[in-house]
Amino acid sequence: MAILKKILLSLAGILQVYFLSAQDLYKRQPLANVQAYDFHVTLNDSTNVIQGEALVTVDLKAEANSFSLDLIKKTGLYGMTVTGVFEQDQPVDYTFSNNRIVIPMSSGESKQRIFKIAYHGMAEKGLVISTTKFGQRSFFGDNWPNLARYWLPCVDHPYDKATVSFEVTAPECYDVVATGKKIQESNLGNGYKLTVYREPAPVATKVVTIGVTKFASTLLGSVDNIPVTAWVYPENRLEGFSDYAVAVDVLKYFTKEIGPFPWAKLANVQAKTQWGGLENAGTITYPERSVTGKNTYEQTIAHEIAHQWFGDSVTENSWNQVWLSEGFATYFAVLFQESVYGDEKRKAELEIDRQEIIDYFKENPSPVVDNTIKDPFKVLSVNTYQKGGWVLNMLRHKFGNETFWNGIRLYYKTYKDTNVSTTDFRTIMEKVSGQNLEHFFEEWIFNKGYPELQWDWTFSQGKLKLHINQLQTYYTFRFPVDIGIVQGNKMTLKTVQIDAAKNTFEMDLNSKPDAVILDPETWLLYEDKNK
Repeated sequence: MAILKKILLSLAGILQVYFLSAQDLYKRQPLANVQAYDFHVTLNDSTNVIQGEALVTVDLKAEANSFSLDLIKKTGLYGMTVTGVFEQDQPVDYTFSNNRIVIPMSSGESKQRIFKIAYHGMAEKGLVISTTKFGQRSFFGDNWPNLARYWLPCVDHPYDKATVSFEVTAPECYDVVATGKKIQESNLGNGYKLTVYREPAPVATKVVTIGVTKFASTLLGSVDNIPVTAWVYPENRLEGFSDYAVAVDVLKYFTKEIGPFPWAKLANVQAKTQWGGLENAGTITYPERSVTGKNTYEQTIAHEIAHQWFGDSVTENSWNQVWLSEGFATYFAVLFQESVYGDEKRKAELEIDRQEIIDYFKENPSPVVDNTIKDPFKVLSVNTYQKGGWVLNMLRHKFGNETFWNGIRLYYKTYKDTNVSTTDFRTIMEKVSGQNLEHFFEEWIFNKGYPELQWDWTFSQGKLKLHINQLQTYYTFRFPVDIGIVQGNKMTLKTVQIDAAKNTFEMDLNSKPDAVILDPETWLLYEDKNK
């Protein structure tokens, strides 16, 4: 996620931000801002109970009368028991109910305070304690979207990011990887080892992690002094090092096109995760099946690395805005593949995505930003991934390549380490393009669906007559569309503007076309009803 030079918003933009954030049910704390988490976690082989201690540094406004942290309380087998909350080693009053630790405050001057929370318990989710596919005991953080609270006392929402460090005490036979740069590894002489990682850039709890098991690891390369490593199960050493090696090329491409990498390192980790890949900041976890020796996860690797900029550093300010994370990662994976394999690869991937969007809409007619969704686990969909990516593809065509990339770079530079809304992105793209994009975003992000087009053409007396009709009844889109006119071995592109349900265009031609193609270069999201 991450953090702020705000450009002045129009009144409409302010209202839009208000209503979007109003849909997020998480109880925010506007008078408190967490600056740093220092998590101390002790793991063992005899039980799945963890011992934890968290130091939380928070800036509090003078008016603050309490400060809260999310933590799942022990009920039955699972959950955490808090044994104490301290400030400067002195116990402080607190309550622990409804899965929140609440620390009362006395009003006074604004100040920074550091609280220590001591706790222990067994995590039902968030920290996956299991065995690898080879039967080796393993511990993996798997927090997305709001599962950090199952094992870490924290503000478990993307809006409040902080620096993080992990001090992991674990049996000495295990290797430890975690968010941040490794700054210590010490054998404690009692069968345990202490490993410390620290990330200096602010990060959301949804994308912090640890990985503890027996690993084989290697340095794949370095990009602008950022080490790129692979961490795989020893049994998958050769295949894993080969499969994850593409991460170096991906990082080079995105660093060149977007801007400097925002984290201390880029580790690529084979893991037990519920996801097809999880974009943990600087420490990406991929599923166990990602290691095949056949480089079958290249697109996923590009997707998760793109998240390091979009989703991890520049982070959506509410769950309903998650297309700013997933839509970007989806399209930027396509951009990487286009840079390697050419424009035909872009077209092929987008045509697959377009069909998935059409199929999804027939069962789920909803917009990209869907404020009816309250549960963070339900915000991910074809809309937030594929349709969000398609919106970026159309913006790129609308502006041209140079302006599009200038906008992307400015967007990242402006909002690095902060939180954003769709309005923030729109404002940046308007600035670089000189165009008013309110209608574009209203159509493609906040409105459901896409144009359903039926079309035909005739040629007579030197004129090509083209009819393009929108068949959908819920909304009439306004958009340009490219027309490919094929004569012999040459295709000429013409662009027409669609502004109504029924549209007719005439073009002067010397001879009858051999073919007329709608959107020949795959720049428009639509359904071709002629097929």
